[in-house]
Amino acid sequence: MEKKRVAIIGAGVSGLAACKHLLERGCRPVVFEADTLLGGVWARTPDCTSLQSERAMYQYSDFPWPDSVTEMFPNCRQVADYLNAYAHHFGVLDCVRFRHRVVGMDYVGVGEEEVAAWEEWTGCGEAFGDGAGEWRLAVSDADGHVETHVADFVVFCIGRFSGVPNIPTFPPGKGPDAFDGQVFHTMDYSKMGTKKANEMLKGKRVTVIGYLKSALDVAAECAELNGTEHPCTMVVRTKHWIFPNYYAWGFPISYLYLNRFSELLIHKPGEGFLLSLVATILTPLRWLFSKFAESYYSIPMKKHDMVPEHSLFEALVTCLIAITPKDHYKRLDEGSIILKKSKTFTFCKEGVLVEGESSPIKSDIVIFGTGFKGDQKIKDMFVSEYFQSIAVGPTSSTLPLYRECIHPKIPQLAVLGYSESLANLYTAEIRAKWLAHFLDAGFRLPSIKAMQSDILEWEKFMKRYSRGYFRRSCIGVLHIWYNDLLCKDMGCNPRRKKGFFAELFGVYGPSDYINLRPK
Repeated sequence: MEKKRVAIIGAGVSGLAACKHLLERGCRPVVFEADTLLGGVWARTPDCTSLQSERAMYQYSDFPWPDSVTEMFPNCRQVADYLNAYAHHFGVLDCVRFRHRVVGMDYVGVGEEEVAAWEEWTGCGEAFGDGAGEWRLAVSDADGHVETHVADFVVFCIGRFSGVPNIPTFPPGKGPDAFDGQVFHTMDYSKMGTKKANEMLKGKRVTVIGYLKSALDVAAECAELNGTEHPCTMVVRTKHWIFPNYYAWGFPISYLYLNRFSELLIHKPGEGFLLSLVATILTPLRWLFSKFAESYYSIPMKKHDMVPEHSLFEALVTCLIAITPKDHYKRLDEGSIILKKSKTFTFCKEGVLVEGESSPIKSDIVIFGTGFKGDQKIKDMFVSEYFQSIAVGPTSSTLPLYRECIHPKIPQLAVLGYSESLANLYTAEIRAKWLAHFLDAGFRLPSIKAMQSDILEWEKFMKRYSRGYFRRSCIGVLHIWYNDLLCKDMGCNPRRKKGFFAELFGVYGPSDYINLRPK
């Protein structure tokens, strides 16, 4: 594999892991990173941003956190330093080309009609095919000069929480253009840097749209700066489960959701009759687990009428939870953050109009904390209209990725980091290890038909439990079942613990895969 040309797009947590594991196998990939810093979303975040996963769950298995980091949820600077140390330690940094953006890519050497007719991925089920096809990447440097880079295989590590902001649409005359103040997205806010952002917010009437991680972080910084004199208003369209940690009534909820026993309570993709029967019988226990945790986390939420309509289990299935910034509920109580619950909103000259109120929320600045269009980022990478049309599938389905990595109809390409888990770095590493083993001829992929059938099984699972959020492709509550599949593909024993009870009830995390050696 050392002679193969592999291109990795993005130097975030997935890109770093992919590069490291390819280097270990003698391949020297080139990593294109549009920014001047590595770390993906961690390169530029508000100062108050911290991990959403506990430190022990968010680490590379062979690179523990330094002893100096003791916080349960390390802050953004600590995470960025950790990722930089990982890149230096394993020689990844030498492969990264900073300020190089891939603006398009095209598959050449094999016609689209032939590719569409293949019954095996790449025509033979192997990573690089028969050598006839290759990718040509248009890469723009810092000066805007575009050069062509040829690759035998491309790995997308572009993430889904950056790049293309999700901006709501509005009726004519009721969008941001009607507003006299400033309007931008949390993505732009993060790029400003702390000093400039603080100068902009100081003494201003700020309205934040959204109620998940990025919106909460911006509101926290605004409240810290302006206090109750100029409170920050949050327009909440959907109530979410947000809480300070993963302990309910002093009990770690990881034992309710992150072990093999908890997965017995869920209908799984590809399960047999016996496991299906067990999941059906144990469904009431899953409901009980959720109610137990909800009874604790909902205590401060009830005071502000912010208990979500959906269960905590549904939130975990879709990865739609958030760890609260420090003193969030204290700020709600003191009035430095004000919540306005409204399914819809529009702009006017003075600010934002919400349901049930005749007067606008008077604002100087409105910040969208409304997420990103991860699908669009993937589509925009392709020059071919055919690949653009099939890359992310219809909105009625999940993103069509086998093992959440391989598109059955797009050859010599892998996508790492689109599918979410409750600890994305941990999941990124095992996927990177699986991909490196595949590229090194460790195994062949099944037929395209078989991969599509497997994708449909996972889609059924996500639609069954995720309601309208199935396109988030979250594997959080089935991460062990998912990791087992990757282990089996690599010829590794998926049972990583010692003893029956430890295997059934122990929480699985990065430390369980330290000595994972693909055969």
